Amino acid sequence: MQDVLIYSDSLTWGIIPGTRGRLNFEERWPGVFEASLKALGYPVKVLENCLNGRRTVWSDPFKEGRDGSAGFAQVLEMHAPLKLVIIMLGTNDFQDTHDHNAWLSAQGMAKLVNIVRSAPIEPGMPIPNILIIAPPLMQAPEGPLVQKFRGGQSRSLGLAEQLKQLADAQQCYFFDAATVTDSSYVDGIHLDKAQHQVLGAEIASALVAFNILEK
Repeated sequence: MQDVLIYSDSLTWGIIPGTRGRLNFEERWPGVFEASLKALGYPVKVLENCLNGRRTVWSDPFKEGRDGSAGFAQVLEMHAPLKLVIIMLGTNDFQDTHDHNAWLSAQGMAKLVNIVRSAPIEPGMPIPNILIIAPPLMQAPEGPLVQKFRGGQSRSLGLAEQLKQLADAQQCYFFDAATVTDSSYVDGIHLDKAQHQVLGAEIASALVAFNILEK
């Protein structure tokens, strides 16, 4: 069995747009991803570590524990050995509490990559491969998210390009979610059930093409 850690935020946690509900595991993209790979003969187990509001490296002034770099090394140590770490973060870097651009968010991702490669795993255990996923492009936020993500759509422009440059420089795998799905038009930020289905299947196909996993 090959363990895959997915480290992300509410887009992967599976919040149902316009509600505070959550999609079931088999409905959200990590579950679709796991099922797709198993159907192709790849023995994988998905380990989800997804927290609503998580940033790459910044804190939320209103909620504890949203700095994605804090405690990440211990998460990696806890689940070692890992075949692959998938990181899809960045959306919350553009909340109204931060005045960040795409370059700064990518620097946050660079810190997370460094944490993966220096985590205190047991001697002899392999350093896992890393897949960086650029989240879908924001739409204009709707409902309660209008104030939370005010200005975020424009400030996030160029994130995928910055993350691709980082992935190339750090020899990580890269996938741009915006090439296969939009974000929800219900709230402009999260993913609808159908979008989760598409994203999970497409990421599984990308991993097969990358030839990371073993049958």
